[in-house]
Amino acid sequence: MDVSGGRGQPRPGNDESAEHTGPEAPAPGGSGDAPTAPSAPTPADAKDARPEGPTPDAGAPAPESGTPQDTGAAPDHGAPDRGAPAHGRDRAPEHPEPPADRPARAPAGRPEHPDHPFAHSGSGKGQAPQRPEERRRGGLLMGRPFGVPVYVAPSWFLVAILITWVFGGQIDRVLPELGAASYLVSLFFAVAFYASVLVHELAHTLAALRFKLPVRRIQLQFFGGVSEIEKEAETPGREFVLAFVGPLLSLVLAGLFYLGLLAVDPSSVPGVLLAGLMVSNLIVAAFNLLPGLPLDGGRMLRAVVWAITGKPMTGTVAAAWVGRALAVCVLIGLPLLTQSGALGSDAVDNVGMDTVLDALLAAILAAIIWTGAGNSLRMARLREHLPELRARTLTRRAVPVESDTPLSEALRRANAAGARALVVVDGDGVPVSLVREAAIVGVPEHRRPWVPVGTLAQDITDGMRVSAELAGEELLDALRATPATEYLVVEETGEIYGVLSAADVERAFVKAMARPS
Repeated sequence: MDVSGGRGQPRPGNDESAEHTGPEAPAPGGSGDAPTAPSAPTPADAKDARPEGPTPDAGAPAPESGTPQDTGAAPDHGAPDRGAPAHGRDRAPEHPEPPADRPARAPAGRPEHPDHPFAHSGSGKGQAPQRPEERRRGGLLMGRPFGVPVYVAPSWFLVAILITWVFGGQIDRVLPELGAASYLVSLFFAVAFYASVLVHELAHTLAALRFKLPVRRIQLQFFGGVSEIEKEAETPGREFVLAFVGPLLSLVLAGLFYLGLLAVDPSSVPGVLLAGLMVSNLIVAAFNLLPGLPLDGGRMLRAVVWAITGKPMTGTVAAAWVGRALAVCVLIGLPLLTQSGALGSDAVDNVGMDTVLDALLAAILAAIIWTGAGNSLRMARLREHLPELRARTLTRRAVPVESDTPLSEALRRANAAGARALVVVDGDGVPVSLVREAAIVGVPEHRRPWVPVGTLAQDITDGMRVSAELAGEELLDALRATPATEYLVVEETGEIYGVLSAADVERAFVKAMARPS
């Protein structure tokens, strides 16, 4: 089965500080040749885990509650992508900032949360939504055709053994003189079949690259291949072409194997191999042309509905529900067809091992299709809500302090101002570093009067200075370009707007996955 798009699931934030997560943001979706959800930053400081013990002192801000729920999502289609990543303006302040005892200006439109002062609960890892593929290896790297890495997942070896066993038995019946060598021929067939699956995926990849859509990787796994395309086609026409080229290449391969079969003896080893490859590629093409997500046919149906209605979300909903109907048909229909003999085997009246295996295969296929269809809906929901993910609404109010300010005094000022972040400034009021929330939690309350905030701060690099105007994919691209736990948010004039926690972005990202359209 050809599916593409990754199964990325944003991880819920470990930082439970902010209730003010801004508008509920976006999410990722299904398995189908779909672009993956926009990935979010990876923490630069993974060592800053939150200690379980210390709690803030009476004069320090109290931690806030609120743990997001992670709803899994694999990528699929939603609204068209808005273009190439745009990073925040890396500008230093042009004017001195407010003195250390006065909070940074809080422009209109941003909630101040006076009832929720500086929070230092949370791990400090600040990992905004990350697809699992970004946190683990993709398997065995086989090469980089067209600059796209191709991985073989460990599950492929399991299916290769299964194919070798099943097809080897069939070859042994057709060519008994081979003996044990029939299983070597069968192993060669398994490798050749997955090579044709790779060609199918390369067709999707080349079409995506032709449309200037980045492809993260190709992965060969248990039920076929996955082409992880990072962005969406901008038009329904391109979407249709991107989906159709895979099954088309499988049909072309089936035709080539048929022509090769005409030139050899069908009862010879080459003849059996060519016949098997021809039939398997026909099955791959036919299965992927079924009109339901996450299959290629579902993407083609989505493109048609998108072209008719002008709404990509409508196309996704239609194709996803057709995909769910297909899952039910596969679950019920495949075992019935096999048992009746309609698929070429002898009809059976009793329940045997073959019948159980057919039912198990049908259940696995149905589960994959049903899950992929649901993931497609979640991904579409992400794309629809992604513009609501705004730096301005997710930013925490910050208090500027000098580096030698005791931590207890800095926390007192933050609480008095209703702020929830600390920015270390120099003598001229220019921000130089950000105090890490996880580092604050790690300081026992009895030591806070003797710990300068400068020892808990992380220097501000250009990538950690983002514009308050960033939103949607531009914001995620900016954070992903420079992984960190906190970012300094500035106005276009260079004035401090506040501090953006990656955990807050993650929380908003995760919430959007469960939010209805």
